[in-house]
Amino acid sequence: MIEAGKLRQILREAEADRVEKTQSVADTDKFCQAICAFANDLPDHHLPGYLVIGVNVSGEPTGTPITEQLLVTLAAHRDNGQIIPQPMMHVVRLEIDGNAVAVIEVLPSTLPPVRYKGVTYIRTGPRRGIATQEEERRLSERRVDRARTWDARNCPDGTLDDLSLDLFKLTYLPNAVSRQVLAENERTTKDQLAALRFWDSRNDRPTNAAILLFGKDCLNFFPGAYIQYVSYDGQSQASEVLGESRITGDLLSVMRELDQLAIRLAEARPSRQEDLTDTTVYAYPPAALHELLINAVIHRNYEDSTTPIMVNQFNARLEIHNPGSLFGDLTRDHFPGGTAYRNPIVAEAAKTLGFVNRFGRGIAIAENEMKRNGNPRLEFDIGDNHLAAILRARA
Repeated sequence: MIEAGKLRQILREAEADRVEKTQSVADTDKFCQAICAFANDLPDHHLPGYLVIGVNVSGEPTGTPITEQLLVTLAAHRDNGQIIPQPMMHVVRLEIDGNAVAVIEVLPSTLPPVRYKGVTYIRTGPRRGIATQEEERRLSERRVDRARTWDARNCPDGTLDDLSLDLFKLTYLPNAVSRQVLAENERTTKDQLAALRFWDSRNDRPTNAAILLFGKDCLNFFPGAYIQYVSYDGQSQASEVLGESRITGDLLSVMRELDQLAIRLAEARPSRQEDLTDTTVYAYPPAALHELLINAVIHRNYEDSTTPIMVNQFNARLEIHNPGSLFGDLTRDHFPGGTAYRNPIVAEAAKTLGFVNRFGRGIAIAENEMKRNGNPRLEFDIGDNHLAAILRARA
């Protein structure tokens, strides 16, 4: 993170493509557009950009109060789902000549282009604006060199014919890209897919995320990409099987079916209150089930496993087993407070399609819903190659 001495040096310079200065502390659109532009790093500096809040155009501090609440609000822009994919950024309060300023340091994204409210913003010199088709193409091609996650890589055996393009154009695209950009859009289908991280233009192949989201037969490519539900009459898998079902298909269909499964598993029932009115309680709160099931789809390991997500229902207990353990630098000590995305494009798609409200909040929401409904505390079993969420029914 930048230090005060380096910040003074930056503020003496003219506003360039790595620095933006503002006196405002409440212009959310301006802040988010700047974050988006720095994350895209169109000049390819491979260096962070800085939004400095509480200074004038000359870089002099204005004495604007920089409160703790302001810093929290600025940091929340990372996870609010308006900037996709999530930017890597830090927020800090620094002292300049006895006056406080707020600084947002934004690192270049490994998955450009980055959008704010469906629009790709870039910065070249002192100009911040909307990327042209050619600028978006440059950002998309740069991603191929930086891509590290499974969902960003190309699917070697996939072709355009393997994708349901109606699903992409009629359902996904209008939710992912602003109406203004779509109205001016002269891009080919492949260019549209590439701009949203679903096409590898260099290799002329769909990405793994595209097959998972829009594939006509994604199991042909990823045999474990389904959910297996089993209900047991007892406390273990040795008990008699009461019923089972399999959920498969494109990811949108899968997530819709998971919501239906959550409603069935919730087992709503009335509960008489002290004032003789009835309220609805659940064996398992549906909102918690929704968050945990969608979380499993987003975070599972698709690359090295042919094992499906397993949803096992026992007497008074539900277990959701996910192939793949904690990812990246997320450790047992930080879980479930921290977040590291194994499949960031899949996570972005879940947000775009409305199955996720904010990034990094799924488990916290599930825990809160379990508490509100009167269930025992949510439990986790973290193994080397799996992660299970264990829900115990309300008595």
